[in-house]
Order: sequence, then C-alpha cells, then structure tokens
Amino acid sequence: MPKLFSDADALAEDIIRDVGTDLVVGLPLGLGKANHVVNALYARAVADPYIKLTLLSALTLEKPKPKGLIERRFIAPVIDRLFGGYPDLAYAEAMRNGSLPPNISVIEFFFLAGRWLHVAAAQQNYISANYTHAASYLLARGMNVVTQLVAKRVVDGVPRYSLSCNTDTTLDVLRERHAGRASFRLIAQVNSELPFMPGAGDLSADEFSAVLDSPATDFPLFAPPSEPISDTKYAIGLNAASLVRDGGTLQIGIGQIGDALAQGLILRHREGAAFHEILTRLSPARPIVARETGAFDTGLYGVSEMLTEAFIGLLDGGILKRAVDGVVLHGAFFLGPKSFYRALREMPPDQIARIQMMPVSFTNALYGDEEDKRRARLDARFINNAMMATLLGAAVSDGLEDGEVVSGVGGQYNFVAQAFALRDARSVLTLEATHWAGRSVQSNILLRYGHQTIPRHLRDVFVTEYGVADVRGQSDADVIAAMLAIADSRFQDELMRTAKDAGKLPRAYEIPPQHRDNNPERIARALKPARESGLLPSFPFGSDFTDVEQRLIPALQVLQAAQRSPRELAVLLWRGLTHTPDAADHEALARLGLDRPKTWPERGYRALVSAALVRIRGM
Repeated sequence: MPKLFSDADALAEDIIRDVGTDLVVGLPLGLGKANHVVNALYARAVADPYIKLTLLSALTLEKPKPKGLIERRFIAPVIDRLFGGYPDLAYAEAMRNGSLPPNISVIEFFFLAGRWLHVAAAQQNYISANYTHAASYLLARGMNVVTQLVAKRVVDGVPRYSLSCNTDTTLDVLRERHAGRASFRLIAQVNSELPFMPGAGDLSADEFSAVLDSPATDFPLFAPPSEPISDTKYAIGLNAASLVRDGGTLQIGIGQIGDALAQGLILRHREGAAFHEILTRLSPARPIVARETGAFDTGLYGVSEMLTEAFIGLLDGGILKRAVDGVVLHGAFFLGPKSFYRALREMPPDQIARIQMMPVSFTNALYGDEEDKRRARLDARFINNAMMATLLGAAVSDGLEDGEVVSGVGGQYNFVAQAFALRDARSVLTLEATHWAGRSVQSNILLRYGHQTIPRHLRDVFVTEYGVADVRGQSDADVIAAMLAIADSRFQDELMRTAKDAGKLPRAYEIPPQHRDNNPERIARALKPARESGLLPSFPFGSDFTDVEQRLIPALQVLQAAQRSPRELAVLLWRGLTHTPDAADHEALARLGLDRPKTWPERGYRALVSAALVRIRGM
C-alpha cells in the first residue's frame, strides 16, 4: 500500500530520500499536474543546489494575466471566480522571468498556444514530438518519478484511484513498468473535484508509492471558460459538420471550432432543413465535395485524444451513440470549464461507463489491437486546427518559420496518419482564412512558408469559413485552384499571381466568379438569420460568464477591432460621448467600474464601451 501524506513538503522529502538528488519527474499534460507536490519538489531544489531537478511535461496551465485598464477590470473578477483557489506552478513564473535556478530544468513537448513565445528557457528546452512518442522520450531521459492528480473512491473499505483527466502518457509508461522496461515512483495527489473515470485508469492503491490526500492540498480545478463562437468559427464548424457521415467516427481538436462543429452536428440532427438552408446561404456556389446533411440515425463513435464539453453536447444531443464494446467515446485527456467537470462527476454509473479514458497510444495510433481498431473506426473524420496552410496543401499548426514554437505537434500528425491508413477516413484541417497582425489583416493561406507541421504529401481536406477544399490525390495545379477558392478574396489575386509566376498554375487560369465574394461581410450576412433565431448561440454549451459579462464580450471585441483604426476609434468615442446609456448598458458599465468615472481615461473608456454596446444591439 502507498505511504499516505497530508503535507506536500514531507512527501517531497520522502521522494528525495528514496530516489536520490537526481530527480527526473514526469508531470501529466494540462489538468493532471499534482501542483502541491511539484511545488514542494521545486522549493527543495531551489533551496539545495545539490539537488538536480528535471521536470518533463506539456501544457503548463497558467492563470490569465490581463493587460490594460478594460481587460483588467473585465477579466480580474472572472479570474478570481474561476481560478482564485488554483495554486500557481512556481516553475512557470520562474521560467517566464528568467529566474529558474541552474540546477532545475523544465522540458515540454506542448505549450499553451502562444504563451511561451519569446521565452528563451521554454523555447530552448522544447521537444518536438508526436503525442504517441512522448512517453518513450520521457523514459529515455531516465524518468524516475511521475506525479499525478487523481480522483479517489473507496470500495468495500479499500481506496482506488482514478487517473481521471490524464490517462494519456501515464498508462503508457505504466505498461512499460509492468513489463520491467521502466522503473519509477508513481505519486498521487487526490483532488475532490476530479471525476472518477472508469476504465483502464481506475487503479488499485498498490500502483502508487505515495499519496497526498488532505483538505489543505485540495484545490479547484483549472477551468478555462468557454469563449463565444464568432461568425468565422461558426462558418468553419458548419462546413466541417457537412463532412461527417452517419455511422462514422469522430475526433475533434482543441478550440472553439470544435464547439462550432458540435453545434453544427446537433443542428443537422435536429433541424435538418435549417442546417441545409444555412449551408446554402453560407456557400451558394456548387460545393467542392459532397455534403452530408442527414440526421444521425446510427450515430457516431468518438475516439479523441482530448475530451471536451462539445462531446458532452453530442452525447446529450443523441448523436454520439454508436457503441464499440459498449463504449461510445474513448479519450486520453480532458480540460474544460467547470460545467464540464460537473457533468462528468454527476453522470449516472451506466452513462459514465460509456466513456472510457485510455492511453494516447490507443486513441492516436492504430498499432496494438489494430484489427479491432480498424473495425471500430469506420468512416473516420479527424478534425483538427491549423494556423496556416500553403497553396500546395502543407499545414502550419505548431510553430513559426523562425523556429519559435507556438504550441506543439501534439496528436495532429498522428490523426493525419490514421486518416491515410484507414479505409474511407479523412483528415480535415480547419483554419481561419485571415488573421490580424497589428493594424493589418493577413492571409492564412500562403504560397509558401518556412515551417510545416503536416507536409504537402499528406494533404487531404482543408476547411475555412469560405468552404471546403478536397485536395487528396490531386495535382499541384488542382490543389492550388481548390485552396484559392477558400481563400479570402482580398488576397486571391496576389496568391494566384505568385502561383503563376512560380509555374504552378496555368497562365490562363482564373478563379471562378462564385468564389470571388469571399469576405467577412458575406459570412456575417449568411449567418445572421440563424444567429437571430437562436440556432447558432454564442455559447451553445453554456457559459461560466455572467449574463452581464456575456453582453460585454462582443462589445469589447468591437472596441478591440476599432483600435486598429484611429478613425474608427474616434467615431466610437464621439458616439459614446453623445449617448446616454440605458439601464442595461449602465449595468454593463458598472461591471467595469465605469458607471461613475473619476478620471479622464475612465471617461474615455466609458464612452467607448457605451458606443460599442449600442453598436452590438444594432448588428
């Protein structure tokens, strides 16, 4: 049986006595980190330079750090409400401010998107890895301790512990330990908010060397709130929803597009005529690929490295129901808002049993029980996000051409490979057609880029807000034509010209007229009726934001966009100064502490926010 501790410092001392002063510690990706244990080990290494501490991890979670008056006033109460009791990881702040001691190193294979740009300690110690390879890399570095947040359940007086949110690499390294190919101490920290997930991660106590279990070290889970779904992301999600076959298999990547996709699938299932009408308005031109618009009579089977709240929506919506050995959803890790964790905790036993947490080697790869996986993963659609794509069908998802890492490869390559290995499977990479860089808009579809995550020889299906490009097995010229058709029209001529100059597109080629109206205004017009009728809510699966905060978010987005144009900012300011807020607007202003401005900057912000609220009502 494991040693039981109520004090993290005492547990850290016990680990050092048992393992020694050369500690190579594995921390699960994201939510599953045993923060108090990690911080205690870190503190010991800071105090004793003879202790060498190597932390091997991914997706270090940090509380948001707002900048600017409006952002601070909006986000600070949200942070207190949702993250107030979450213990910060001490090593993260030290890495960020450059104070990490020389005897401590932090090595990660996946970053929280964009959070570690320009941080040398993080960038230099990043390991580029497919998710399925991460476990072997950890073991190759001599990992001798694994710390994990767990859920606890007592059965017939005997405790059992669930790996809950992170079976991903832990089950894979445990398999190696059981086979005698690895040796490490598995350390648990019990958390009362973690749902106890049945399946392979339901472990007996003797798997653990020590367990930290105390009210003093319990804490609220990191729970990022769902963000509102923009028109652009809804258009992408709806386009992607028309590619999913009834009776098939679904994997969804991280982000709002996954929520938009799920809501699109629910709409398709319940309101087929409305779904078809929205698609027609969205893409009046003849579709590039055949669309799937029918209801899900057989239903879908989910197999995804990440479980999100979107999957719960699909379960509740009667879409995720094609069972494989009694299971409708296999996953490897999860992260989400408080409502998501609560839904898992409160599921009846017969329902939660239909969700099984598995190692990442199961979800992300075919090898190992390959025939069973092939029989289960019918008509698979692996839907993941990219930052950019080239006209020749390469995808850029994890980093920049100067070598800086934005996030990581994670499981994207794994799922692209599965799409080519499975019969009738497709890899669907979604991306917004443009992004803002300062005050200018830039295309996310480029002729070339100096870094690639997915090479062009694995090009398959790309989806933007402007449509679908099916480029698998197509010639370079045909691929370029298909990618031009889903690019923003502000950039089509330049892209076409550079492709012709490179000799990759016939000089006589012209983009068809039906693809020449690719602009945000058309997308907004196409979705407006469905938005107004409530078919495409900003928060389809609920929100941890209050009603007032939900009203403020789009107004603050208007204000953020206006900052790119001094003229637009001046127009908003003037309108706000000449407008008298009504009661609802006054409540929103009070939420930001702008109902009774005391300084000139506060008066200016009050006018800007007031004008933005009026503009939102008129949209």
